[in-house]
Amino acid sequence: MMMLVCSGGMRGARMGRVALKGLLCRESHSAPPHTPLPSHPHMLISAEVACAVEECRPVVALETAILTHGMPYPDNLRTACEVEAVVRSQGVVPATVGVLDGQVHVGLTQAQLERLASPATKCQSRKVSRRDLAYAMSQGLCGGTTVAATMLCAHKAGVPLFVTGGIGGVHWEGETTLDVSADVLELGRTPVAVVCGGVKSILDIGRTLEVLETQGVPVVTYGSDKEFPAFFTPISGHQAEFNLKTPCDCAQLIDNSFRFGMESGILVAVPIPRQAQDIGHEVELAIQQALAEAKCVCVCVCGGYRAVHPCIHIYIAGPKRLKVMV
Repeated sequence: MMMLVCSGGMRGARMGRVALKGLLCRESHSAPPHTPLPSHPHMLISAEVACAVEECRPVVALETAILTHGMPYPDNLRTACEVEAVVRSQGVVPATVGVLDGQVHVGLTQAQLERLASPATKCQSRKVSRRDLAYAMSQGLCGGTTVAATMLCAHKAGVPLFVTGGIGGVHWEGETTLDVSADVLELGRTPVAVVCGGVKSILDIGRTLEVLETQGVPVVTYGSDKEFPAFFTPISGHQAEFNLKTPCDCAQLIDNSFRFGMESGILVAVPIPRQAQDIGHEVELAIQQALAEAKCVCVCVCGGYRAVHPCIHIYIAGPKRLKVMV
């Protein structure tokens, strides 16, 4: 998951290390492009993350909605721990973001990860996007942060790079329902570089790319061509505007964007690793079948387009989907 797709996680961590070293450790620009804001009573930055940011060492933000809403226990905890281990193996500090008892944490301890992933917490957790942060704080809630909320919190903590599985986008029939994920809007207003596996094919990828263009977000594919990945498969049928082939090229892009003061994010899409593409293709076929059936069932029986997405998640849940996500 969270970092899966950066070609097995390892390439994402390596890209993070190279990008951040180039981004933060220039001789004439020793200060980070994001200066951490003053302490907030509801936001706690771990000593490890704060020290790494202060010393201009590489830090990568990670989300937790996958812990609370994306995977069953104990797969969620095992995946989170494996992702952090991959990040650390590349000399990068993981800054996993989550909400516990109304406090936003940037950098979770093992005990905090275990608590957030546990069935007891999962059943009461809220999926926390930008709109939910203040409510979760005021009510003392626990929750997993989405791409949008993780970007916002990472930016406030001075972490300019975030790695995740797939971002949200424009939902099916979005032109009718106006159901557009806050993730794409956050990319248009928060200067954090997001490395991901693309947009899930359960969503309208073409319209998602159009919204990102309107928001002024550079969309870059990492690899051999401009084919924009669809999370479970490297082929979506849509092209990105830009293509970069090395971590250093990505670092240069991120550096120039932030140094110029662009108040928007960057999306770097990395296709699923070759070793997982066969299973990914099976999952993709299941998604398309589920989508066709869910459109009919949810619109005709459940009475609305918004029910389609959760219906499909139930339909395709299973070990193969989990294997591809991890």
